[in-house]
Amino acid sequence: MFKMNDIKELIRAVDRSSIGELTIKGENEQQISISKQMNVGQVALIEETQVPATIPVAPVKVEAAPIQKQEGIQTPSTTTEATSVHKITSPMVGTFYAAPSPDSDVYVRVGDQIKEDTILCIVEAMKLMNELEAEVSGEIVEIFVESGQVVEYGQPLFLVKTA
Repeated sequence: MFKMNDIKELIRAVDRSSIGELTIKGENEQQISISKQMNVGQVALIEETQVPATIPVAPVKVEAAPIQKQEGIQTPSTTTEATSVHKITSPMVGTFYAAPSPDSDVYVRVGDQIKEDTILCIVEAMKLMNELEAEVSGEIVEIFVESGQVVEYGQPLFLVKTA
């Protein structure tokens, strides 16, 4: 079985290289194919990867980094010095889902109080559903993406005000 950290490293390596597609075959006929979008004028041939019928959902640790205030960009004002704002970014390229299924309620909304182990969303990458945990406590201030939207590695997903 491929480990999630190994898959993330492979995605980063392909993203930074000139390689358009990478396929790795593992034990028990498991296979991972990673391909990136090509520039205009290039053609990408992407083959479907066969995966097992049941895929475990594994939590993915997300690092929350403080936002640096820049000229012309307004961040929520803080009422005490102990309050800060954290930006939670996507740990991988994939599809963002705000709810566990189309007919379910979303994991979080703006204004919700969250804890470190609160599941914020799912990012689907190569048919693997990866639950993203908050890893910070606070209040959801903003959600930057819509459910079903494709997200890039490092793309901001949530803004959290911590106390």
